[in-house]
Amino acid sequence: MSYHPKWSKAKKRLMSLVCESLHSRVDFQVINYRKAHDQLGRAVISVDKVEMLSMCTFTAEREEYYRERDIRIQLDDFSYDNVFNNRAIQEQAQERLSMEGIYGQYDFFSAVEEFFNSPIEVSLKSNNMLIKILCMLDRRVGKRTLRKMKEFISEEKSLVQDFYKLRCEAENIHFRTEKELP
Repeated sequence: MSYHPKWSKAKKRLMSLVCESLHSRVDFQVINYRKAHDQLGRAVISVDKVEMLSMCTFTAEREEYYRERDIRIQLDDFSYDNVFNNRAIQEQAQERLSMEGIYGQYDFFSAVEEFFNSPIEVSLKSNNMLIKILCMLDRRVGKRTLRKMKEFISEEKSLVQDFYKLRCEAENIHFRTEKELP
């Protein structure tokens, strides 16, 4: 499943949503490996030409295999006959990857689709770290909203916090998180 034919339009739309203060600094890239069996590769969010987040399909699939194996060891369940059980283990493994911030290119595409099809208010409340990161870059999230987020941003994953800090710095919003207080 390659997103490539639509990627140029999706990228154009993503870039149109990036706030003015970060527009020239942020980039989204999709790198497809033509020799891969599914031609998927990785998606990248970079800031100032530095990769902030790389979502590699190969890495995500390898790590999913390891998480599934770990779950099976914990459960002492190595029977592969039960389809429902296998699916439950796979979902647990995917949940762990998401919590760890390990994503494949397909996760990025899914997040972008959901982001495009949801109001910004809904996206801001999403449990999906990728959607939250896209919100931090979004021009529809104003300074007032960013200031309100200061209260609970410390509860977010560190990568979401990094993008929040980036956006606040770009917008000249001064903040101190609870961790930074004396």
